[in-house]
Amino acid sequence: MRSLRRYGAGVLLAAVAVLATACGGLGATATSSGSASLIPELDPNQRVDITFESYNLATAGTWTNTINDLLTKFHQLHPNITVHGQPPQGAGAASANTISSVQSQLMVGKAPDVAQLTFGDLDYAVNKLKPAALEDLVGTDAVQAAFGGTHPIAERARTLATMNGKTYGMPYVFSTPVLFYNADLFRKAGLDPDKPPATWAEVQQDALAIKNATGADGAYIDCLTKAATDWCLQALVRSDGGRVISADRKTLTFADQGAVDAVTMAQQMVRTGATPDLAQSQSSDAMGRGGLGMILETSALQGTFQQQAAGKWELRSAPMPSYGDKAAVPTNSGSALFIFSGDPAKQRAAWELIKFMTSDEAYTAISSKIGYLPLRTGLVDDPNGLKDWAARNPLLKPNLDQLNRLEPWTSFPGDNYVQIRDLMMQAVENVVYRGADARTTLTEAQTRAQELMPK
Repeated sequence: MRSLRRYGAGVLLAAVAVLATACGGLGATATSSGSASLIPELDPNQRVDITFESYNLATAGTWTNTINDLLTKFHQLHPNITVHGQPPQGAGAASANTISSVQSQLMVGKAPDVAQLTFGDLDYAVNKLKPAALEDLVGTDAVQAAFGGTHPIAERARTLATMNGKTYGMPYVFSTPVLFYNADLFRKAGLDPDKPPATWAEVQQDALAIKNATGADGAYIDCLTKAATDWCLQALVRSDGGRVISADRKTLTFADQGAVDAVTMAQQMVRTGATPDLAQSQSSDAMGRGGLGMILETSALQGTFQQQAAGKWELRSAPMPSYGDKAAVPTNSGSALFIFSGDPAKQRAAWELIKFMTSDEAYTAISSKIGYLPLRTGLVDDPNGLKDWAARNPLLKPNLDQLNRLEPWTSFPGDNYVQIRDLMMQAVENVVYRGADARTTLTEAQTRAQELMPK
């Protein structure tokens, strides 16, 4: 079974979803309507306990250590606020059950006060879980001020968790698809590591050269399995002129020509041997031990790859390849922070936490230690921020440059969004790794999935 990546989107608990639908939605409805007054500031002596649920806390090592260190620093700044960090609750891979975790806790009145949810869950989260709109809690000026500061959050990132003109989530951590590559294998294959492939045709050519010369696997595109979810697939499809859903979000389009061509390209790489038939977890393991020439992957794994490569092989990165002379269109992975508490004091404490976790200090740690994109991009030019680190880590540059061309990871609408996504991704996997006909397979899946769309 192909393993779930930490940055993927959620899988719903069916029974809980039915209950939520019957109840008309859950969450912080007391203040999310906009009719309530703004939440008051906390008195310095007013002690508040809140829970922060984050899928970054689900894996021991760099991710957990970084987040826990930040929570410790937050408490030093706000000694009256105690934050209890926890990973998503329940069975399954952590990032795959973020929605079901919050939803099941809402049903019993014990929802986390702040939760990290992926952008692919946005439509369902807003319409069914009912997080508080940030403008309704603290006002539009305060939200815009949080986006600003010495190093403002990048313009293209600010609206990633916005629906119907309101900000429901504060964009937190994400990346774009980056081509990581093993410079040592390039050299052994007679390739120039200073000239990484810029197109998918070049990726296939270089991958075969690496395989033939070294015996290592060539290139892996971590966008094409059901376990990968669809954030990266959307980048591939858009780069080839297609979309997975129409602009009005009513009609699925992942069987249109752009998608068919993108998936066919990946199928061809498998057929030629340029891409190995590996599960998602196997691909990252192969890259880490130096047995894979290239991998298109989220930069959230940059820190992990760096640790694995240290002293053994040279890790480099390049922008997402394009289809010939068409410009590549990167989409974002990742998540935003949402407030689910209905208690004004906890809401204020939650807002203070969110501001800190998206601050200059937080992004300096998150970017340098984990590899996520610093959404406050000015930090890379700040001697007190990430300037020295960025100079020592050119791996950051392709991801940062792609932020200027970013298009959002689009969530599917309705209660059946996970099933729709799964149908699409299973079809893609069947084409790429099982040799199924692209047009027929994608069309059949799209027809089935369209029946699950909101009427």
